[in-house]
Amino acid sequence: MRQLYRRNNFSGKTIRRYSTTILLLGSMSSYVSAQAIHDMYADKSFENALQQSMIAEFSLAYDDIATALHNYTVLAIRSNSTTIKQRALDVALEYNDLQAALNIATHWVEQEPKDVPALFYLSHIALKTHEYELAAKTLDKILNIDPTSDLEQILAGIAPENAQDREILLNALRASTEKDNPSILALIAGLEAQDGLYEQALKNINRALRKRSKSTSFILMKANLLMALQDDEATQKWFAKASRKNKENLDIRLAEARYYIQINDQQTALEKLEDVIKDHPNAEEALFIAGLTSIDLKQYEKAEQYLVYLRNSSKYQNEAYYYLAINAQRKQHYETAKAYYRLVDGSLYIVSRRNMIAIFEKQEQLNDALRFLTQERVNYPQHASFLYQAQADILKKMNNKKAALALLDEAIKNLPDDPELIYAEVLLLDPFTDRDKLDKTLKQLLAIEPNSPTYLNAYAYTLALQNRRLKEARKYAELALEFAPEQASILDTLGYIAFLQNDFDTAVKVLGQAYEISQNVNIGIRYAKALYMQGALTQFSDVLHQLKQKHVNAPQLQQLDGLILPVTVKKS
Repeated sequence: MRQLYRRNNFSGKTIRRYSTTILLLGSMSSYVSAQAIHDMYADKSFENALQQSMIAEFSLAYDDIATALHNYTVLAIRSNSTTIKQRALDVALEYNDLQAALNIATHWVEQEPKDVPALFYLSHIALKTHEYELAAKTLDKILNIDPTSDLEQILAGIAPENAQDREILLNALRASTEKDNPSILALIAGLEAQDGLYEQALKNINRALRKRSKSTSFILMKANLLMALQDDEATQKWFAKASRKNKENLDIRLAEARYYIQINDQQTALEKLEDVIKDHPNAEEALFIAGLTSIDLKQYEKAEQYLVYLRNSSKYQNEAYYYLAINAQRKQHYETAKAYYRLVDGSLYIVSRRNMIAIFEKQEQLNDALRFLTQERVNYPQHASFLYQAQADILKKMNNKKAALALLDEAIKNLPDDPELIYAEVLLLDPFTDRDKLDKTLKQLLAIEPNSPTYLNAYAYTLALQNRRLKEARKYAELALEFAPEQASILDTLGYIAFLQNDFDTAVKVLGQAYEISQNVNIGIRYAKALYMQGALTQFSDVLHQLKQKHVNAPQLQQLDGLILPVTVKKS
């Protein structure tokens, strides 16, 4: 099945990188051989067929998808060549023309009714186009030719999303001539599970297992169904039995270990993983999970033993270095941790360097951290933005805001269109002393990303703090809220602006929403002030009481006490 659904490495978009000369000479060898076309046509028509195929490829290169699909569909329908049919299907599927794909696959099966790959394609495309009866009939034909076919991949990723479609497909499968075939039973069980019919699905997968007891996907489906039924005892018994009977099956044994991790029984999970490693000492996934589980259990020597083995793994090398560093950090072996973090690359690069910076800070070696990050900008220029921001943050912690701003100015000169760098500078600029520069910087930020709710909110809040251009500020806040509704910080900004505009009704409404979402004390204070200015004194008192209960020692609340009128004044 993996081979069946493997797509060509080339596409119309890929072709565009080549000159028309290379395209002319190479396209036929890359996609459809001239010999394949010659074999299916009489000599008189060969030239036309070759021309039609070349036109299709040129059309793809210049985004004329309709012409390309038309030519390839005609070629595929008239062709006896599997290569041409395959190419035509690839083009139709790549450009999501499911009707053309269905026509091609249908004709392919009509010409070669016992071609299993063609039948697989037809059933898969029939499911995608919601032709469920055709899909069920085609699955029957596949199973008539090969009763042991694994049909799981046909449904993968395209299982019907709504209940009505699932019901139609289920009825078609239940009515099929091969309804008792284990593969069909497994498909039915999967669809039933989607509808929450776990007991019914369990019965069907048990029937499938009686006929194909060694099937990994069936065994794991039963385990998942038992988990869905929250029957831990039955799940554990099933995994124990399946693992015992399939000692060489790593998928089953690793699934058992993951199950124990899922139910927070790490000790049992580690024991299961150690058994797997004993039988399969080079099983990298087992070693990796065992390393992480050992860290969770604070068995640091074991963790190191498992993870060190993976340092040269093509799949787990970065992760191994990262968790070896975590392991060393947990043991407070900080220099070892830093040495491992230095080796981490790829998707874990940024988080590893953040952890390194935290170690430098803990060791009170922030100058060493700055020097390290400067060298990192040389070694990893692709991460320059992050590294500049990290250095600026360190300088800010060292109370050297001037140096931090100078560094960010340098960074922005080198990376002028990097919004994160510009935003980092915005956060450092003072809204009063740096007013002009801040205004210019915020405008630059919005020129790069005009629809960013974060940047719109930053500009709106800055103007609100400066108590100027409030109409413009409100427009920015309202636009930010359109892109990120129910975000407390944006609601707070809009409420603050409305308060400054004496629009207390809007301020109360919006700040009330913000406080309900965030429970932030400062937002709560603004909300209380808005209620007071609106004249809703009872609600003001209630909110103040809540704030005092939730934030007992918050000094900001003292300013609200002064708003409470003395009892004698209220009576008068």
